[in-house]
Amino acid sequence: MPPEISRDLSASLAALQPLQPAWLTLYADLARELRMTLQAGTFLTEVAPQRYRNRAWWFAPDGTRGYQDKLQLTGFERAAGIIEGGDDLKVFDLNGVRAGISVCYDSEFPLPVRAQREAGARLLLVPSCTDTAAGATRVRVGCMARALENRMFVAQAVTTGTAGWSPALDTNTGEATIYAPMDHGFPEGGILAMARGEQLWAIADLDFEALEKHRAQAQVAVDRDWDGQKMPALQRARHANP
Repeated sequence: MPPEISRDLSASLAALQPLQPAWLTLYADLARELRMTLQAGTFLTEVAPQRYRNRAWWFAPDGTRGYQDKLQLTGFERAAGIIEGGDDLKVFDLNGVRAGISVCYDSEFPLPVRAQREAGARLLLVPSCTDTAAGATRVRVGCMARALENRMFVAQAVTTGTAGWSPALDTNTGEATIYAPMDHGFPEGGILAMARGEQLWAIADLDFEALEKHRAQAQVAVDRDWDGQKMPALQRARHANP
């Protein structure tokens, strides 16, 4: 794209739209050729004139595909005035395991992920893009919390490098990481694998049977005790000073 387009968010998003069919075909072909299910990051998709949603697509080897729209907007997205949040929450089946997608900032919100967990999700995929160390930390902490409270695996992907020509992707930071509950049968730090330094891929075997097998020995059971926080008396805090 010429600089006058790439440096303008609205113009660059409009210019991307004709490329989406080829982008979808590319990942569908890769999923089939590699015999793998792929989650291909996100594509800001025009859903109405000059209205875009940050859409995370997944592709299965048999040609099945689907998406989850990002629900919550960051300050940057809101200020842009042309990006809107999604209004639908989904799960999908991935090689016999039910999974959900939580796009970046969405991973910091417990209730939508809990709804995916209650719909059967045992794996959460988190495509993310953060431009500061603080942003990367927020998403990392969100991923760890979702793994703990839902007793699920969380796989986070990140954007890396610099793209000075883009107002949205100029600087990127963070480490791709695969998280597990910090409890019996899993690493104490909750990290199964992390891409760091020269390690460019985070790769781990996910033992979904162990999620259930070790449940009886777990020190905490936030996923089972979740409803305890819904007691009517706990819905509002009362001022208790004498």
